[in-house]
Amino acid sequence: MLPWKSVLRSLAALLLTAAAFLAPATAAHASDAPHSGWNNYSCKPSSAHPRPVVLVHGTLGNSIDNWLGLAPYLKHRGYCVFSLDYGQLPGVPVFYGLGPIDKSAEQLSAFVDRVLAATGTAKADLVGHSQGGMMPRYYLKFLGGAGKVNALVGIAPNNHGTTLSGLTHLLPYFPGAEDLLNAATPGLAQQIVGSDFMNRLNAGGDTVPGVHYTVIATRYDEVVTPYRTQFLSGPDVRNVLLQDLCAIDLSEHVFIGLTDRIAFHEVANALDPAHASRTTCLSAIG
Repeated sequence: MLPWKSVLRSLAALLLTAAAFLAPATAAHASDAPHSGWNNYSCKPSSAHPRPVVLVHGTLGNSIDNWLGLAPYLKHRGYCVFSLDYGQLPGVPVFYGLGPIDKSAEQLSAFVDRVLAATGTAKADLVGHSQGGMMPRYYLKFLGGAGKVNALVGIAPNNHGTTLSGLTHLLPYFPGAEDLLNAATPGLAQQIVGSDFMNRLNAGGDTVPGVHYTVIATRYDEVVTPYRTQFLSGPDVRNVLLQDLCAIDLSEHVFIGLTDRIAFHEVANALDPAHASRTTCLSAIG
């Protein structure tokens, strides 16, 4: 029989492995990846797209690999696009989004200020994948971000905590497991359903006035589970299930953010609702 501490370490490792589905497969080569024209601080928003778009990666992601699909997609459509790294842990390169989420929100706040100053605009639009679709809500709610953000688009966002396909239900059977996760990877531990962070984030309502919210989810999500917990309640919210737009779309948690052009089309619609067009399976080739 395994010693108790070995079992605990094994459980923690299993949780981290499951969470790794959030990370792009190319993350080890982030420093070599091209920016494809985004993070250009000389970019000035056009009258057609008057706000810069800030992309917020997910847990174990980074500012390049998470956006090798969506950033060029938006740049091609005339947007000024920016992305940041956040949630770095000491001694852990490339894989970010593991630090305390409130501190990550502070990093986002500083980055948005930098983008607004560079572009000469009053507000930005935020698009985030997984934790990156949820963490900005802390910025909006507690750090004054609502006055600087027009829209938040969450792609498979962990808005109400996840069970990691039921894996987190095992934690009570291993005393000290939650403490271990909190100490080693607070940005992961805080995303578990029922965490103090999640309870605080959602107390008093999911949204704040003045911000337009869109959630794009897939029924095949294996990381943020159950998938319907991703949806928000409140005014000015649009919750979208990918399979309602294209029944044969099989994207799960990672690929909805990395490569799914049907989801990308919905992002574009959310950023420019006045010129939105119907999203169908054919949007994958648009």
